[in-house]
Amino acid sequence: MKAIDFERIPDDRNEPTKPYTFCICGGGALGHVLAGVIGAQGYDVRMLTGHPDAWQSEITVEDLAGSRCTGRLHTISDRAECTAGAADIVLLCVPGHLIRRELLRIAPCLKPGTRVGSIVSSTGFFIMAKRIFGTDYPLFGFQRVPFIARVGKYGSSAQLLGYKSRLNMAFTDARTAEECIPLFESILRTPVSPLHHILEAMLTNSNPILHPARLYGLFSEWRPGMTYERIIPFYEAWDDRSSEVLIRCDEEFQRLLRRLPVREGTVPPLLEYYESTDAASLTRKIRSIEAFRGIGAPMKCDGDGFVPDFEHRYFTEDIPYGMLLLKYMAQLKGVETPAIDTVLEWGGRMTGMRYLAQGRIDTALCTRIACLDRAMIEEIVHTPCGTAAATND
Repeated sequence: MKAIDFERIPDDRNEPTKPYTFCICGGGALGHVLAGVIGAQGYDVRMLTGHPDAWQSEITVEDLAGSRCTGRLHTISDRAECTAGAADIVLLCVPGHLIRRELLRIAPCLKPGTRVGSIVSSTGFFIMAKRIFGTDYPLFGFQRVPFIARVGKYGSSAQLLGYKSRLNMAFTDARTAEECIPLFESILRTPVSPLHHILEAMLTNSNPILHPARLYGLFSEWRPGMTYERIIPFYEAWDDRSSEVLIRCDEEFQRLLRRLPVREGTVPPLLEYYESTDAASLTRKIRSIEAFRGIGAPMKCDGDGFVPDFEHRYFTEDIPYGMLLLKYMAQLKGVETPAIDTVLEWGGRMTGMRYLAQGRIDTALCTRIACLDRAMIEEIVHTPCGTAAATND
């Protein structure tokens, strides 16, 4: 796709002129970029962040072509009633382990009809939101993030590093789909397609498989006391071993999809998605992606060298709220996942967690990880395909 034409986005420093008020929850990279892009188009944007004093009233976003836009923020606060309470659309940009907390935080102050969505749906958003809200508020979620983002200066600038040619979104009701699809197409300057089931957004082989497989390929031979001379490029130094692990995990994931009410091809195999045929060609493809350049592996300084950073979100989010959720659904549907199990068992050892016991998720773990909600998952799985957002067929 073409990049967002920032030059055609009005840099309106006056009061908002568009009919919707947005609340963006979370001040990470995606929150920065969305605040800047949405605010620059004249919408009332309110930031709900734990660090309001660190934010400026304007966010400048720059893309890889050097184009810029600046969005004005109407309100920056750590109080939900001042931000989410005034919103027509709430958009969560928080990691998986914070979703439940954020939903509980905003729930008491939402006005009737507020649409609540997540920029990432693969970490249990729909499961937790349906548990908390029931049918009180319409929900929506993106299948994949709309772009790759990085914070420039916290609270004032960000970089938009990569675009998608098309975005897929899931909705809990057709009316919200009819309203939100043209809205987000306009804001993000990208075509949006409605998914036919929220599972098609919840289940993805992006971060929940891509990141853990690469972590295993990088660090499975690491032992305490070992150090690396430098921070390893996460993508630019991608190797065939990581590709092989990724392909095996994705094959198991694709078997799970065939047991669920998900349309064939909605979540294509990673070899197909990356236009590859085997591990070697997948390695070449991932290494060549421009938007992935400059991203280091999750590592931290340790004396004269570097070690894996097991507190990084690739470990704390993409494994327990990503890959583990896929494993749980596979377990419920009787799908064997030996490659995924290997990555989960290793990831658990590295982070001091016991994810699996004899190849199955430890029952006690389900009370500690909010997205492992069997009753809600069973309800979602038994919702017929096509009931949520088949508005364009």
